[in-house]
Amino acid sequence: MTRAHPIAALVLVVFAAWLWPAAASAHSLGVDKAELIETAPGTYQLLSKVPQRLASAITTPVLPDRCTFEGSPRGERGSYLVLFRFTCQTALTSDDQLVLPWKRDGALLTVRWFEQEPLTRLASRQGEAIVVDLEEYLAGSGSIVKAASRYTKLGFEHILEGLDHLLFVFALMIVVRNGWRLVKTITAFTIAHSITLALATLGYVNLPSAPVEATIALSIVFLCVEIVHAARGRISLTYRYPWIVAFAFGLLHGLGFAGALSEIGLPPNEIPIALLFFNIGVELGQLAFVFVILIVLNLLTALRFGFPRWAELVPTYVIGTLAMYWTLERTAAIAGL
Repeated sequence: MTRAHPIAALVLVVFAAWLWPAAASAHSLGVDKAELIETAPGTYQLLSKVPQRLASAITTPVLPDRCTFEGSPRGERGSYLVLFRFTCQTALTSDDQLVLPWKRDGALLTVRWFEQEPLTRLASRQGEAIVVDLEEYLAGSGSIVKAASRYTKLGFEHILEGLDHLLFVFALMIVVRNGWRLVKTITAFTIAHSITLALATLGYVNLPSAPVEATIALSIVFLCVEIVHAARGRISLTYRYPWIVAFAFGLLHGLGFAGALSEIGLPPNEIPIALLFFNIGVELGQLAFVFVILIVLNLLTALRFGFPRWAELVPTYVIGTLAMYWTLERTAAIAGL
């Protein structure tokens, strides 16, 4: 790494201001459970199961032309659901789509056709709306390629919106400035959070999300303290064996990823695909972040930007301040303050 850190810190401050609300709270995929129920041929209920604070994001669906709402197109709104009722002149088929202009990243939608077994699939956002292709919800349907694409996209977007995870990676990049050591350190972090993501998703590990989120923020504070100590000549285990520290904290960060997946309740038939490709998406997003940071730093080095030595710790103080804020906020949330 070079003395280009202050410029990179400025980029991170802007990034943090953009994502502050999402980063300060517990991790969420922006995906909610929903159900489409055929109560009789041609008669349907569409339920979105969201807390009341998110109900405003659930807006009127766009139905096929032959379908009309029963009651208000805004739906019936309860404490933890929004319910739309509609009828169609002829029953919905595999050729139909539902367009949900909901301000969410997706919906884990269960379709219950009349007198048939329910099927659950992840419907992802496409542009301005969540598009539900009903062909995916027929028995024996559902392309593995499409499912893999959906979960990869979900993982990629989740890591890029997880500012605390990215700041931890950035702090590791400050600690490890040698290319090969950096590869080993990031690999150790990847392996570790892949292990706990799998264990938690499969039900072998179950920890409350709130303490996990607070400890993730504290892990960033720990790295920042280590960086400041190293700048003052106090070299610790973190600098001698960074991959050990990365692996240890990676186990913790994996629980954060798993919490985001478990909150939507994966369908049993898609757990292996979801687990594999969500993790691939996370890794692709993480590698993209590392790649962009390295390009920016190398570019600034080539342009021969010079900074005073005191400015080299600016990124560390920026990251540490944000992380300490999240630690206090998440701890206060646990205590109910």
